[in-house]
Amino acid sequence: MNNTQIIIEGRNAVNEALRSGRGIDKILIAKAADGRTDPVIKKLTDLAKQKNVYVRYESRETLDQYSQTGTHQGVIAFIEEYEYADVSDILAAARAKNEPPFIILLDGIEDPHNLGAIIRTANLAGAHGVIIPKKRAVGLNATVARTSAGAINYTPVAAVSNIAQTIEKLKSDGMWFVCADMGGTAMYDLDLKGPIGLVIGNEGSGVSRLVREKCDFIASIPMKGDIDSLNASVACGVLAFEIVRQRRG
Repeated sequence: MNNTQIIIEGRNAVNEALRSGRGIDKILIAKAADGRTDPVIKKLTDLAKQKNVYVRYESRETLDQYSQTGTHQGVIAFIEEYEYADVSDILAAARAKNEPPFIILLDGIEDPHNLGAIIRTANLAGAHGVIIPKKRAVGLNATVARTSAGAINYTPVAAVSNIAQTIEKLKSDGMWFVCADMGGTAMYDLDLKGPIGLVIGNEGSGVSRLVREKCDFIASIPMKGDIDSLNASVACGVLAFEIVRQRRG
């Protein structure tokens, strides 16, 4: 890891970074206009004290100047840059839990809110990690950290040069893959148990042709509404928890 720092914002995101033991240089907290201490802020500062993290009170205008998201909730932390995992780390996490690997792969997600929400879903669904491409996709940043609601501190994210090649390698290790696409088989009719990778495509163009051809199955989500698609992070959540349901069975 290098010494570059990034900013994370929001009470929950900063609290989870503290709880996870991530290296935090300092925390800035906006001074309350009425001089009172918010109970949530009090808990956060108590935790920071336990972790020996420096806390400084500043005007809200000062925090506004640092903010990258515009939604800092009066709390900003300067932390070590998020370190990407290796794919081998994700597989090792599955082995450590004695579980068949469950990995979410993202084929060109560009919206940091979607990436953050998907990392949050991955954590809650018990996925062992998330894989993203190094280029032409969003990486780990302040918006991703805040939207993940702290999951970024616990769920490993690997960045790879080529998603299709990564799928080929993981298939040789015994995994199989399902991607989301409207033209596929209804997800309820697929066997989604075992060592599985769930592939979610770009917000506009979906899963690329080459990546789709590498997948063993194409899953569609039955829908009855008047529009024809779900947000990428919502689609990921629906399919991820169908995998959870089947693995429990």
